[in-house]
Amino acid sequence: MTDDLDPSLDLYIKAALGKKALDPVVFDVRKLTSVADVFIICSGRSNRQVIAIAEFIQEDLKKHGIRPLSSEGMTDGHWILLDYGHVIFHIFYEPIRKIYDLEGLWVDAKRVKIENLIPFSNAAEMKAESYEDE
Repeated sequence: MTDDLDPSLDLYIKAALGKKALDPVVFDVRKLTSVADVFIICSGRSNRQVIAIAEFIQEDLKKHGIRPLSSEGMTDGHWILLDYGHVIFHIFYEPIRKIYDLEGLWVDAKRVKIENLIPFSNAAEMKAESYEDE
């Protein structure tokens, strides 16, 4: 975990991984913007999976008393934004994620290491899938 980030960030990351979100990336954007401390970017293979990921995140965090301030994009499932104040999720349908390239846009942001939060089976699947794309 990155220095002095909210320890509850693990809850947010684990919620994103609950429905096998693809290629999760966590950016510490505190030094670059005032809109949030952290961006969590992930994707799904279909718009249905994207919606399922977003719904799971909301349900899982609600169990911990955490509710979003707002959400956008839940009807079409191409790019869903869940705003939790200090944490903002960007959940993309994979082809749309490549078009908008938020990772490229926020290249100056510090990446938060999350490997220790990803279950071994998910990490192995994600690694295998990334080799298939090459």
